[in-house]
Amino acid sequence: MRSGSYPQALQANFQTDFATGEREAANMIDMKVKIAGVELKNPVMTASGTFGSGMEFSEFVDLNRLGAVVTKGVANVPWPGNPTPRIAETCGGMMNAIGLQNPGIQVLCERDLPFLQQYDTKVVVNVCGKSTEDYCEVVERLAREPVDLLEINISCPNVKEGGIAFGQNPKAVEAITAEIKKRAKQPVIMKLSPNVTDITETARAAEAGGADALSLINTLTGMKIDVNRRTFALANKTGGVSGPAIKPIAVRMVYETARAVKLPVIGMGGISCAEDALEFILAGATAVSVGTANFRNPSVTMEIIDGIEKYMEQYQVKNIAELIGAVR
Repeated sequence: MRSGSYPQALQANFQTDFATGEREAANMIDMKVKIAGVELKNPVMTASGTFGSGMEFSEFVDLNRLGAVVTKGVANVPWPGNPTPRIAETCGGMMNAIGLQNPGIQVLCERDLPFLQQYDTKVVVNVCGKSTEDYCEVVERLAREPVDLLEINISCPNVKEGGIAFGQNPKAVEAITAEIKKRAKQPVIMKLSPNVTDITETARAAEAGGADALSLINTLTGMKIDVNRRTFALANKTGGVSGPAIKPIAVRMVYETARAVKLPVIGMGGISCAEDALEFILAGATAVSVGTANFRNPSVTMEIIDGIEKYMEQYQVKNIAELIGAVR
C-alpha cells in the first residue's frame, strides 16, 4: 500500500457515507404534531370508548407507534351504564347507548395508567360527569397522575339542568371549561357535541373558557326501530350514531371549527382508512382519533399511520404541518 493511500480511502468513504446520510435526511418525513404543547410522534389517536385503555388491542396494535391512546370515559365513581340492548348496527356504522359505563377513577389510576406507562405513547384521559363538581373531582385526582392531556366529554347530561347535555349550551360550555381549567394540571381538550345548530358557537365558548384544544365530533343522536319486534333496537330508545355514515358531517364541522377558533382541533367521526384521516387533516385537524373502525379492524390505526406516511412520500410532503388546513 502506498504511503497516504489509506487516509485518502478513509476520507472517500467518509464523504460517501456523509452524502448518503444527507440524502436519507432529505427524504425523512416528519409526522410529529403538537397539541397544546404536547408532542405526538404522529397525528393518529384512538377515540374514547372504542379502545379501552389499550389492553384489549395490545396484541393487534403496537401501542408504541400511536400518537396517543385516549382512554374510555372515566367518572368520579363507577357508572353501571344503560340497560341492554345498547348496541345496534346501522347502514354505514353503528349506534350505541352504553351510557358511559366505567369502573371509576380509582380503577383507572391503579390498573390502566400503570399499564400505559409501559409504552412510548402519549396518554389522554377522557373525563365524564353529571355535574361540574363530578368533572372537577376527576380532574383534580388526575393532577398527580402520569397523564399528558385531558379530554372532557361535555356530551354528558347535566343532571342539575334537567338532563340537557353540557355541550348543547354555549354558556354552560364556557362555564364548565373555566371551572375545569382552574383545577387542571394538564392541558384540557373539550370534546364537542355535534347535536347543536352551530358547532362554532360551542367551539368559541370553549375557547373563551380557556380550553387548550378541541376534539370533534362526538356521536350524533339517532334512533333505530326493529320492525319485526315493533320496538326500539336500543333499550334507551336513542343512541349515538358513529361510523363512516357520519364522516361528511364531521369533516364539515372540523373545517368550520378550525376556522372559527385559534385552538388545535382533533378530528374524528367515521375514520376507517388513511384517506379519511387525511380529509380531516386537510380540513384543519392537527390530529385525528379513530373509533368505530377499531371494532371491525383492530389493526386499523397501524394501517392509517402507514397510509399517511405513504401519501406524504408519494406527494413529497416532508412535514405534515404542510397538510394541516391546506384546503381553504
